[in-house]
Amino acid sequence: MKVLVTVKRVVDYNVNVRVLSDHSGVDLNNVKMSVNPFDEIAIEEAVRLKEAGTAEEVVVVSIGTSACKEQIRTALALGADRGILVESDDVIQPLAIAKLMKVLIEKEQPGLVITGKQAIDDDNSQTGQMIAALAGLSQATFASELVIGDGTATVTREIDGGLETITVKLPAIVTTDLRLNEPRYASLPNIMKAKKKQIDTYTPAELGVEVAPRIKTLKVTPPAERKAGIIVESVEELVDKLRNEAKVIT
Repeated sequence: MKVLVTVKRVVDYNVNVRVLSDHSGVDLNNVKMSVNPFDEIAIEEAVRLKEAGTAEEVVVVSIGTSACKEQIRTALALGADRGILVESDDVIQPLAIAKLMKVLIEKEQPGLVITGKQAIDDDNSQTGQMIAALAGLSQATFASELVIGDGTATVTREIDGGLETITVKLPAIVTTDLRLNEPRYASLPNIMKAKKKQIDTYTPAELGVEVAPRIKTLKVTPPAERKAGIIVESVEELVDKLRNEAKVIT
């Protein structure tokens, strides 16, 4: 079975994000970029399936500028076999990504597609579901456990009310939640080996997909600054401040 994994280039989660002075977006100058954390979980799960003998090949896909090769190489160092870059300087929105992935799924014919449940930059949580809809595949979102059977995938999902276990037919789309696994670190030998692994590059035009943005960002603003909290010495003092200063209780 071939496993296809999506990888997005995002601002590292440790970075203090700053908004541009003209409020047109986020300042990316000299900012550390990394693999989206939920995609790291997807990579780890795919590599574990390969190590268990369930999967034969792990292919990672990234859509964006040529700089995304850095994140593809990271995934290759973590155990993926080869990479695919769909290169574009345009802002690629979820629907366009899903359309590109549909074409790649038809080309690669994977038995399983694993994506992060969301990206930490846009927080859309849309792409996996859109891929499943466009490609006509089964889907299991927010997975905290994945077991591959004979032509099926049994997935434990994290939902508002707790956990839900479902079984879907393969090929399928699975989106990862935090508790699915703990991603590994790349070793130096594997980082060196990743430099020699294959990365195929396409453009959206070569795949026959129009990626012009359908949604326009009007303004980006940082959250309002909050006052620092205080530590109270007793429950009585807390109640007094809630009643007399915050005025949230009577």
